[in-house]
Amino acid sequence: EYEGENLSSINEFREISIRGPQHVEISEYTLSIHGLVAKELTYTYDQVITEHDSYRKVVTLNCVEGWDVKLLWEGILLADVFKDAGLLPAANTVIFRSVDGYSTSLPLDYIVQNDIMLAYKMNQVILPPERGFPFQLVAESKWGYKWIKWVNDIELSDDPEFRGYWESYGYSNSGNTNEYFFD
Repeated sequence: EYEGENLSSINEFREISIRGPQHVEISEYTLSIHGLVAKELTYTYDQVITEHDSYRKVVTLNCVEGWDVKLLWEGILLADVFKDAGLLPAANTVIFRSVDGYSTSLPLDYIVQNDIMLAYKMNQVILPPERGFPFQLVAESKWGYKWIKWVNDIELSDDPEFRGYWESYGYSNSGNTNEYFFD
């Protein structure tokens, strides 16, 4: 429970990934921010956490398989990282990639206007490897396939038609939970 809201257990979160849980060696991990930015950035795990304010938010992840989990997420706002990098005017899309080769994208406006975060904790516990350690995107109001885990690369782009892993198989590029998930 958090501030009167009943939360799901971390164990109710099902492991669904293209290559199984990834075990990231944190001493070798980096998060790259590049593309349509004034300054390309590379962070270590500790730099991401210590150089940005931490935020908490209860958000429900809805999976296309019919299950959901309501968890307390803690992480950094992507907008804060984008301020550090300095967005170029043409940037309108954020492309996320992970250590297992997975990718997805979201509109830049959606991320900034909805305080979308890159989480490192769920229910006050550091993300376990099967849940996305070191970072998972908390894509509020988007289907679970937009909630990319093991994020290590963020590209600012001007390509709103970029299609990530599941989107290239016909899943909706918007990923809105109030719409059908398959195009």
